[in-house]
Amino acid sequence: MRCLVQRVLSASVSVSGESLGRIERGYLILLGVNNQDTEAVADKMLKKILDARLFEDENGKTNLSIRDISGSLLIVSQFTLYADTRKGNRPSFIQAGDPAHANALYEYFLQKAEEAGIPTAHGQFGADMKVSLVNDGPFTIMYDSDVT
Repeated sequence: MRCLVQRVLSASVSVSGESLGRIERGYLILLGVNNQDTEAVADKMLKKILDARLFEDENGKTNLSIRDISGSLLIVSQFTLYADTRKGNRPSFIQAGDPAHANALYEYFLQKAEEAGIPTAHGQFGADMKVSLVNDGPFTIMYDSDVT
């Protein structure tokens, strides 16, 4: 599982001009799933992200978590995080998860984020989405279950 986490002042996602989700201060999480990922992997990734201290305290140090600042999450599925660009000019997405498996884990991740008490908005799996954000920093971290 790969999660590209962007600290944002605001973010939104829409499909066909219809707004699906909007948050203010928090994280925009672009979530990619491969076929080896499990619910246990999703649990570990979500815990890591929710516990991460990526927000500044009163001294300007990144010592605060999403919970500490009462932030929100916008979670958007993005299979292109598994792009393989090693050969040629056209990326391969063979490492991206089968859509049924990826959607199930995406829905599971959303459910667990909501159960953790974090206000959570989301996109629509498999849709052509338009994502807007105001990146705070910019501050962007890649979490990869194969590395993390």
